[in-house]
Parts: sequence; C-alpha cells; structure tokens
Amino acid sequence: MENIDFGRLKRLRDLRIVLPVFFVSIIACIDRVNVAYAKLTMVEDLPWITPEVFGAGAGIFFIGYLIFEIPGSLVAAHFSATKWIARIMFTWGLVCVFMAFISTEFQFYLCRFLLGASEASLYPVIYSVLFPRWFSGAERARATSLMLTSLLLSNIIGAPIAGVLLESSFFGLHGWQELFILEAIPALAFALFFFFFVKDRPAEVSWLTQAEKDYLTEQFEREQAVLKNRRKYTVWQAFRDPKVLKLCLIYFLWVVGFWGFYFWMPTVLKDLSGLSTSLLGGAIAIPMTAALVVQILIGHTATRTGDKVWHVAGALFVGAIGLSLSPHASSIPAALFLVCLSAIGIHASMGVWWTIPTTFLTGPAAAGSIALINSCGNIGGWVGPNLMAWVKVSTGAFDLGYYIMGAMMFLSGLLVLTIRYRLNGARKAAPSTPGEAVAPES
Repeated sequence: MENIDFGRLKRLRDLRIVLPVFFVSIIACIDRVNVAYAKLTMVEDLPWITPEVFGAGAGIFFIGYLIFEIPGSLVAAHFSATKWIARIMFTWGLVCVFMAFISTEFQFYLCRFLLGASEASLYPVIYSVLFPRWFSGAERARATSLMLTSLLLSNIIGAPIAGVLLESSFFGLHGWQELFILEAIPALAFALFFFFFVKDRPAEVSWLTQAEKDYLTEQFEREQAVLKNRRKYTVWQAFRDPKVLKLCLIYFLWVVGFWGFYFWMPTVLKDLSGLSTSLLGGAIAIPMTAALVVQILIGHTATRTGDKVWHVAGALFVGAIGLSLSPHASSIPAALFLVCLSAIGIHASMGVWWTIPTTFLTGPAAAGSIALINSCGNIGGWVGPNLMAWVKVSTGAFDLGYYIMGAMMFLSGLLVLTIRYRLNGARKAAPSTPGEAVAPES
C-alpha cells in the first residue's frame, strides 16, 4: 500500500469507470424521456396521441423494464456487467430509431415497451455489480452521486436540443422523427466503445499497476467477506427481507413523483408560459442545473459524514414541497422556482440512496435486490404518468396529481427516517482509503 498513489488511483477510476458509465446514463436518460418533448409536436401529426394514450405509453416503458429487470441483473452478476451494459445500449438505440416511424397507437405502445425491456437492469447492474468491484463502501456514495449527475445533465443538454430539433425539418422528416433518430446514434456508437474498452474488474485492465490491482481486488474481497459474515443472503432470502421490502416501498413512492413530474413537466410549463419549444428547452435547463449543484454537494457531504438517512429524507421533503405548491404558481418565475425545488427533491439524493442496499447485500443477492427495488420504482414509473393523465382528463387540470405526488414523496421521506444505522467509523474514513460500510439495522 506504501507504493500506491491514492490520488492517482481515484482519478484513474473516475476517468476510466465513472466517466464511461456517466455517458451511458446521459444517453439512456435522453432516450428515455425524449418522448416528453417529442409529444409537443407529435400530436400535430398523430392526433390519436391523447393524454390517456400518452400517459399509458409513457408508463408502459416501465412494464417492459419490470419484467426483464431482475433476470437481466442476475445474468450480469453471473457473467459480465460491462458486456451486458453494452448490449443494453445497442438494443435501446435500435428501438429509438423505430420510434421515429410509428404511425399507430399499437406501435407507440410496442416501442415504449421494447425500450423499457431493452434498458432493463442497467442501473441495478451499475450499482450492485460494477461499482462495488471498483469502489469501497466508503467511496460509493461519491462515485454514484457523481455518475448520477448524468440524470440532470441529460435534461440540461437534451431539453434545448429537443427544442431546436422539434422546430426543424431535414430529409422530409418531421422534427420529432429527427429527435428520435439523432438521439439514437450515440447509444449505438457508444455501445461498441463500452463493449471493448470498459472492464469488469481491476485485474482485467492495463492502466493500473499490479499493486493497485491487488489493492482494489483485496479491498473488494475483504468487504464482501465482512458482509457475508454478518449474514449471507441468498437471492430469495433478500427478496423476503423486511429491510429490502421497506426500500422497495420507499422507492415506489419516490418514483411516482419522479416520473409523473418528468413526463408531464414540459407540457405543463408550455401551457403556463406559452413559450416556443426552443425557449422552453432552455428554461427547463435552469432547474436541472440547480438540482445538479445540490446533488454534487449531497454526494460530497454524505461521503464526508457517513450519513445517508438525513441526506435522502431531507431532499425528498424539499421535493414534496415543490410538487405540492406547483399548482399555485401563477407566473413563469414562480413556476421555475417550484420546478427547481421539485427537481432538487427528485434527484439530489439519488446517488446516496443507491449505496444503501450494498451496505448489507453482496453478489447476486445485491444485484437481485437492487433490481427488485428498482422494479418497484418502475411500477411507480407506470403509476406517475398515468396518474397525471387520469387527473387531467377527470378534472381538466393537473393540480390534484401534483398534490398526490407531493404527498407520496413526503411519505417516502418519513419512511427513510425509519432506517437506522451504526456509524462504525464511516465518518472518519477518507474517500481515498478503504472504509467500513454503514450498515442498516432495520
């Protein structure tokens, strides 16, 4: 260990592991939510896209995700995380191209379902298989938070691009068709890069010294041994564990607000503001930038203090306030401020959140359980957009939907506060040195 430059090791892992996964996540998020922007002009060419149809199509993505998420995570845990991620990217890129040529309601539903099925297990594989092999428990909150800034950057980048593309026309295509095709190309290209150049384990790379490889491998094996000695979970035991089931409920409530907000936010802001699609895309970048700054700060302070519970719950409470007050926004500045609060609450603690399951689960049990938690969130991803569509059709406004989403996020925050921790030295662990995991007690 004396011959290891921990600063260099940290920089190399950020560059060679976190950065490629960061780009994967940006591309995934752009391709997942671009339908929310495409809808602004799709309805002119495809009048059958009613609020009910759009809500169902936005939500059916998560049904495909739900069905294939756990099997995909287990495959990656037993074979290769990086090869599986490359496969995910390539297939979802193809489906995005197909989205540009839909002409019927059935084709819309089918493509959204296939997009979810293609992307299924992406994040659980990153959280539970890839990152634990490269980062200790004390380092994962920072690495995961850094990677998940991609969720916000995808909107900061994607919203203005979408606004411009929707108002252009090339090769006889409509703007929304160009949007789907052009935003599919990075997924197809980067899948090849990821397949050949990103590796599953330190022992497989050439850019580390042998001492660095041995250190990271021993750190991973030591951490896994400690967790297994506490309690060795099988996949099925993990699925029945009360702690896992509590995390499933928390994430379900959280994601109802997350995706209800995301898929309908462009429509709500456009109705309120009357802005053009290009200006609207620029306006949406403002709250996403605010949430990005807070997410980076939360990842840093959670790593420094060892606390997870208050970082996650506090952000959820902020999001609950933003969502619940959104119906009362009467001007563009007020609406953007409340969107800022909502975006901060929805995003800022996501990186810290996904480090919780790996503090007491390992291997296939961790992969399967994180997939289960994410799958429950995906049910919320189906509920949120459909809830907003139902509220709009039933009441003529989105107000009730925002109240319900705010209440769910507030309840999610309260449940997070019931997770108790033994802070066994994590407060003192330096980011560049191995540290004990913060283990949940309930």
